[in-house]
Amino acid sequence: QVQLVESGGGLAQPGGSLRLSCAASGFIFSNYAMGWARQAPGKGLEWVSGISSRGSDTYYADSVKGRFTISRDNAKTTLYLQMNSLKPEDTAVYYCAKGSRWYIDEYDYWGQGTQVTVSS
Repeated sequence: QVQLVESGGGLAQPGGSLRLSCAASGFIFSNYAMGWARQAPGKGLEWVSGISSRGSDTYYADSVKGRFTISRDNAKTTLYLQMNSLKPEDTAVYYCAKGSRWYIDEYDYWGQGTQVTVSS
């Protein structure tokens, strides 16, 4: 069955960096787009970033553009999110998601999430 396991969350200071990872299994990772979404306390789900199956196309929300970088290693079946210049408003639970197609579109499976807290 599809499994998505996030790691790398934690506490960071404003201006700091964190790198999230998502270990995927149970499907042919290189055939599907992947993405990251987040949910801050009391707020709805926000799509943060997406990447096509071979990494040629990426998407970023305006709120993270220029600060976050999504990448994937198809050989290791792992998705990454490098987060730099973190802000307190980046505090949220971050979820890894599997796309339903090779290009960035809808998502059909989710991980359990990893908490990111940005605070001094």
